[in-house]
Amino acid sequence: MNRAGAAPHPTARLWALLAAALLLAAGLWQTLPAQGAGQGVSLARALGLVAVLGLAGLSVQRVAALDGHPAYGSAAAALFGLWVLYFWQVGVTLFDVPRVLLPAPSAILQALVDRRDTLAGDFVQTVLKAVLIGWALGSGLGFAVGVAIDRAPFLQRGLLPLASLTSTVPLVAVAPIAVMWFGFDWQSKAAVVVLMTFFPMLVSTLAGLQAAGKLERELMHSYAASYARTLVDLRLPAAMPFLFNAIKINATLALIGAIVAEFFGSPTVGLGFRISTEASRMNMALVWGAIVVAAVTGSVAYALLVQLERRVAFWHPSIRSR
Repeated sequence: MNRAGAAPHPTARLWALLAAALLLAAGLWQTLPAQGAGQGVSLARALGLVAVLGLAGLSVQRVAALDGHPAYGSAAAALFGLWVLYFWQVGVTLFDVPRVLLPAPSAILQALVDRRDTLAGDFVQTVLKAVLIGWALGSGLGFAVGVAIDRAPFLQRGLLPLASLTSTVPLVAVAPIAVMWFGFDWQSKAAVVVLMTFFPMLVSTLAGLQAAGKLERELMHSYAASYARTLVDLRLPAAMPFLFNAIKINATLALIGAIVAEFFGSPTVGLGFRISTEASRMNMALVWGAIVVAAVTGSVAYALLVQLERRVAFWHPSIRSR
């Protein structure tokens, strides 16, 4: 039992701070005018906004400082994201920002709900077809060529310069050519994704295959182990962190490449097509809705790959130290 007059527990102080911040934030929210009302920023609202901003920053700092459970880090990130959305909504409303410049989160959410069927079709076209297929083919081809170069080093003189050349070709130059070669559907976007993801996987594969220790490789050689046996039992396990790093980077590159490629010709569906078309119509809420779908997709894909990496390469020191 705590003695009388003892300082309150840090968690209790944190809950009190969060309650004060939420009450003040709710009070400021109630005083906001409708967007477009043009009432300006009063002194009371400005002071309230500064006070909420200070309490919000302090609350995120206190949550991030908590120790003892991995969930505290996720809680701090989630709290920070919620405060960003709150100040975005309040700032856009309070300062009467035009919707063509920056729509409010509420308008973006409304667009996501109203056009969910359209965005679902865009997601299938861009992510499940162009991104997923192109990412798998590009990463797989980069891995296969990396193993071939490692197996036959003389190939490095011919294949590696050509592979590095593919990484220097501008995306805006490749996308129109891919459309002319493979048509307007998802195949041309997948071809662009293959080109973007090939070289990172190739370089990571070559670096990863050299990560195995010299003593371990000499031990396998002393046992007369074949190249395939050494590759499977020693070198690939040691290369797992390098391979997963390339896979995670390629997941982001694939999404960006497919969306940008859709700017240069696509059927009437796709996240890139939606962003380009709706931006020309000044329908910025739907543009931001498509951006939200792409951002959430990339974040979820990255998180899933991180969890897969921890399960597959849990034994590696780089994974155990996280």
